[in-house]
Amino acid sequence: MTNLALTAFVLAFFMAGFARPFLLVLAYAYIDIVSPQKIGWGPLGSLSISLVAFVLAVVMWAAREDKSGIRLSSRQGLMLALLVYCGLTTLDADFPEQAAAKWDWVWKALVFATFLPLTLRTRLRIEALALIMVLGVSVITIDGALKTLTGGGGYGELKLLVDDNTGLYEGSIISTVAICIIPLAFWLASYGTIFRPSWLVRLFAIGVAFSAILMPIGTQARTGLICVAVLGLLKLRSTKRRLLYLALIGLGAAIALPLLPASFTERMSTIGNHQSDQSASTRVAVWQWTWEFAKTHPFGGGFDAFRQDTVSYDKVVTSTDGKNTPIGTEHVLEHARAYHSSYFEMLGEQGYPGLALWLLLHILGVFQMERIRRRYRNAAPEKSGSAPDAAPPDDKAWISPLADALQQAQIVYLVGGSFVGIAFQPFCYMLVGLQCGLAAYVGRLDEAAAEARRIERLIRRPLIRRPLIRPPSRSATPEPEIALRHPPTAGPLLGDDSAPAETAPPRLIR
Repeated sequence: MTNLALTAFVLAFFMAGFARPFLLVLAYAYIDIVSPQKIGWGPLGSLSISLVAFVLAVVMWAAREDKSGIRLSSRQGLMLALLVYCGLTTLDADFPEQAAAKWDWVWKALVFATFLPLTLRTRLRIEALALIMVLGVSVITIDGALKTLTGGGGYGELKLLVDDNTGLYEGSIISTVAICIIPLAFWLASYGTIFRPSWLVRLFAIGVAFSAILMPIGTQARTGLICVAVLGLLKLRSTKRRLLYLALIGLGAAIALPLLPASFTERMSTIGNHQSDQSASTRVAVWQWTWEFAKTHPFGGGFDAFRQDTVSYDKVVTSTDGKNTPIGTEHVLEHARAYHSSYFEMLGEQGYPGLALWLLLHILGVFQMERIRRRYRNAAPEKSGSAPDAAPPDDKAWISPLADALQQAQIVYLVGGSFVGIAFQPFCYMLVGLQCGLAAYVGRLDEAAAEARRIERLIRRPLIRRPLIRPPSRSATPEPEIALRHPPTAGPLLGDDSAPAETAPPRLIR
């Protein structure tokens, strides 16, 4: 039954896309986030529906969408440069087969993120993509939250919609991405037009945030706990009632701490002492190996270059024997351990040029969103005399909060990426595409405003009227240019045939 429902839903998405091409863009985003082909076992699992949605979205956009005023931004150019560079390193990868497998989905993530801003031409489209991203991740987090509340959590034990430890279904990745969507969920609850703000919408946003916070607990991923702390600090800047906000956080922590499982608190305690945990010790050792590897391979080793690493470290081991707790060390030797960091993933796979492109792409995003946030911070809705239940005016009050939410999501991603390898996670590039779409929308507003000011100046400019014949006026003095001065002995005017031949013509005074 689940398979039939998912198949019908995806087919309905595709059919609607032929009438409204932008829906195919949303269909691709939904498929890339939720991966219904992994959940279903019928046609969805046997077809590459992600590629089908991608091709249909691009073809229908090229055939039917408005493409006036299209231009690529600098960040879109950076993604294209990163795409080309990754393609070159894949051709010369240390592990060609594994590199080709990763390249198969990386290029789609980069191309789609570059293509995405071209389709986000209106506020409704920007909001629709944000909604699909939030709801897509919520499908996974709500399922995980319910299992966590019923005692189904644990490190490496929480089974989400599918028994698959890749993509968003990996514990540390879903813990990071889940925290990223919290700001977007609350923005939709406050400024959404698809689902208008109401108590029911706000209640759902609170439920989404609660399920997202439960992800670090259910997966026992330390990365998620760090992301929660970072988001809490970022929210402190944007909230108006800071004291109430801090009080609620303290109250929530006081209530939650006694209810947390002992395994969770024990694992979180290793954040400050990585030598007592094998997973954390491995990460530090792999980072050291990657740093040395980059010195001899400045252009990286291609995708999955970590497969050639060999790391060794001393793990601190404690054992309790009665009242004594002896402390010893255990030497550990491991091979082909993953990077567990987006920064070292870029350094090891793409070298210094790839890391520079990746960092520039995301750092520019943080500053770009900050500029938009400050610029529209005091924007107020336009007054409208329409009926109370009529559609609200298209004001600009939503722009600054959205830029703030996107900035918070990206900073959470950059912090979480320090401890998990998500440098090419498609969801994170959708976030970049959404930022580029908002920046392009703001740019079009600027162009429209500049054009309106130019037209207004033309309308207000006084016209210089110079009539060929000025009507006579009794009080007006004849202008010097056309005044005729007659000789002292007045004679007939010019053109009178009765005038004597010797009469001198009048003299023109200039």
